Amino acid sequence: MSLEFQVTVDCHDPRALSIFWRDTLGYVHPSPPGVELPAGADPLAAWDDFLERAQVPPEQRNSSSALVDPDGRGPRIFFQQVPEDKQAKNRVHLDVRAAPGLVGEERLAALEQECDRLVELGATRVQRFEPVPFLSGGFIVMRDPEGNEFCLD
Repeated sequence: MSLEFQVTVDCHDPRALSIFWRDTLGYVHPSPPGVELPAGADPLAAWDDFLERAQVPPEQRNSSSALVDPDGRGPRIFFQQVPEDKQAKNRVHLDVRAAPGLVGEERLAALEQECDRLVELGATRVQRFEPVPFLSGGFIVMRDPEGNEFCLD
């Protein structure tokens, strides 16, 4: 039996970083506890209302954020506010599968196109690694808006 897990990201601005990863992965912000959102409603606005009704002080309302896979396949991602800056290279990172099933120039073109889209969202391109026969189809190392490394694979 496998265990369920979530990925937790330490950051300065949970809301902003969760929006970046929402738009990167196609995930969604869940609705607040006990709140049924109508189709098309903005979950972040619902969270703002929920936290205000719960009398959470304004300075604590961006202490965390979360994302879920709308298809229920991927792990929940939790963003928690921490005071310290990122100190070193990540020991664990996400590989964003931007070109599944593609090979050669078609794969690299898809990775480049996704890289351009993510740079527009606030990511930083670090380095492209060319294909190595039998080992790698090539990938692009990137950083999210708070400097966390991830790969387009």
